[in-house]
Amino acid sequence: MKFYVPDMSCGHCTAAIEKALKAIDPNATVDTDLTSKTVTVASAKDATALQVALKEADYPATPA
Repeated sequence: MKFYVPDMSCGHCTAAIEKALKAIDPNATVDTDLTSKTVTVASAKDATALQVALKEADYPATPA
């Protein structure tokens, strides 16, 4: 699943995003791209759960 995260702008952001996603799925694979402001996630969780985790971490996202 790929998400557009417009508020992602630095290394701290990517670390916080990865931490939030791994909190709900420790086995998730998270790949962030600051240039395109996208996050690609391979997870057993559905897209809605991942979006909720991102929103709760103050990084609202939309499917990309």
